[in-house]
Amino acid sequence: MLKVGIKAPVFSLLNQNGEKISLKDYLGKKIILYFYPKDNTSGCTKEACNFRDAFPKFKKTDAIILGVSPDSVDSHKKFAEKYQLNFNLLADEEKKVVQLYGVWKEKSMYGRKYMGVERTTFIIDEKGRIKNIFTKVKVDGHDKEVLEALKV
Repeated sequence: MLKVGIKAPVFSLLNQNGEKISLKDYLGKKIILYFYPKDNTSGCTKEACNFRDAFPKFKKTDAIILGVSPDSVDSHKKFAEKYQLNFNLLADEEKKVVQLYGVWKEKSMYGRKYMGVERTTFIIDEKGRIKNIFTKVKVDGHDKEVLEALKV
């Protein structure tokens, strides 16, 4: 399990436009790395739209936002266009990054067990170290919670 204070594992994934995005490209900036289960689902849409709407406030803190899910580049492209998302969504179809960050977990719905992404947000500082970890994120108010953590 990843802990606050350690170096964030580096990775490269394709964004919604098929461009390779690497975590190391953002050294010197604060990164909000949020993992979410699935494009176009109610909670994930609300979370993405909350980050979109608060984007100007995040920009003032010199932070960038990266969303990660196991969906495809094409799925991310449609999702980003439909909701005019103003940040990168990264496609982790092979589930390597969700496993690297420890957010690929056994979940349960209506008594059925399955593997999926546990909604989690990491704040990574300018030096590439994990500053905060928000686990089992509740969507309502999460963008404000992340903004407050950036100010500290």
